[in-house]
Amino acid sequence: MGYSITYPIFWIDRLHPHGVRQHTAFAARSRAEVDAFHAAAVQAGGIDNGPPGLRDTAQGYPSGYDAAFVLDPDGNNMEALYRER
Repeated sequence: MGYSITYPIFWIDRLHPHGVRQHTAFAARSRAEVDAFHAAAVQAGGIDNGPPGLRDTAQGYPSGYDAAFVLDPDGNNMEALYRER
């Protein structure tokens, strides 16, 4: 399930069984927020799972998709993303 008006900015996935690692993505308002999310999460003990930057459209990301990924202490993949319009 995705929540927002024009496109989903917060996903809730009920299909994964309990105990399976999840992927949670949060919309950022700028590339600077993506960078700040990654820096703060790593400083707080998260594990880098993809540094901030534009993602490759050849890997299925839409054009202008800037994101950073960090694993939380439970191994969940946390993402901050910014999409240029």
